[in-house]
Amino acid sequence: MKKINKNRERIKKMSNDEELVFGADEEPVNNEAEESSVEDAAASDKAAAEAEEVKAEEAKAEDAEADEEDEEEAAADSSEAINELEARYMNLYAEYDNYRKRTQKEKENLYADAIATVTKEFLTVIDNLDRAAEVAKKSDEASLEKVIQGMELVDRQAKDTLAKIGVEEIPAERGTKFDPNLHDAMMHVDDEELGEQEIAMVFAKGYKYKDRVIRHAQVQVAN
Repeated sequence: MKKINKNRERIKKMSNDEELVFGADEEPVNNEAEESSVEDAAASDKAAAEAEEVKAEEAKAEDAEADEEDEEEAAADSSEAINELEARYMNLYAEYDNYRKRTQKEKENLYADAIATVTKEFLTVIDNLDRAAEVAKKSDEASLEKVIQGMELVDRQAKDTLAKIGVEEIPAERGTKFDPNLHDAMMHVDDEELGEQEIAMVFAKGYKYKDRVIRHAQVQVAN
């Protein structure tokens, strides 16, 4: 026991006299290995970052290429749509032009048919007028009555022809109320026998087809 206490005192005294150095006999710690590990980690992180950057650039390039392809496809679709619209427009224009020419031709044919129909109806009247004129040239006082009768016959025939094609004479006898839609006032006169705005005289008869006035009756209006 005494021997142990002496050893303890001896150790304590040694510790007071000089600082104990543990591991003095061991080899010094290698800091270069630690620095190498740090550098390797940094290099690894840098390489990883560069790899990520490369991947990002590649992804960006792929996206740009995909967008370009989409734009090209969209442009191709637009061009195709425009071509289709142009083709449809040209077809519609051609159809309309054909329709316009066809309807114009039909109108011309209808007009020509109407002229031919009316002229055909009046040919007999013209023939009778020619005959009446020849008779009048050769007539004397004794045959004058026959000439007048012939002219009246032609007049009735002409009116019948007009009625046949739907043309009516506009009423415009003396005493008829003046209508500006049917009559054309050529003169005004004071006439006690007639009322206000009544027809006094007819200078030229008027005619209408259904509700369409062909020629207004030219009249003299009283009061």
